[in-house]
Amino acid sequence: QVQLVELGGGLVQAGGSLSLSCTASGRTFSNYGVGWFRQAPGKEREFVSGITWNGGSTYYADSVKGRFTISRDNAKNTVYLQMNSLKPEDTAVYYCAAHVIPPWRSVQTWGRFDFGSWGQGTQVTVSS
Repeated sequence: QVQLVELGGGLVQAGGSLSLSCTASGRTFSNYGVGWFRQAPGKEREFVSGITWNGGSTYYADSVKGRFTISRDNAKNTVYLQMNSLKPEDTAVYYCAAHVIPPWRSVQTWGRFDFGSWGQGTQVTVSS
């Protein structure tokens, strides 16, 4: 497993932007698929976005499509989530997660139980 640290959460007004980063240590990060999840109070943890080990495939939940962009820099062991046009309903704790996922698994089929390494989470609050 890898150790993951998320940075970049905070408070922003609706329509604003935030950029989250997830930096890994401990293993060869370039072998890992990475997902961003979020969990709002009283709600299930939601798979927001995912990226394959080489960045060749990505996934976005319908709720964030067109507003969020996931990317990775394996040389820096870091995955990013650029969040634009933020809405109050984007308010949640955001977690990154990583795992070595078989290449035959489409990123669209990933879920929380595919990931063995999780960060501590970072709070994103969008005010109206």
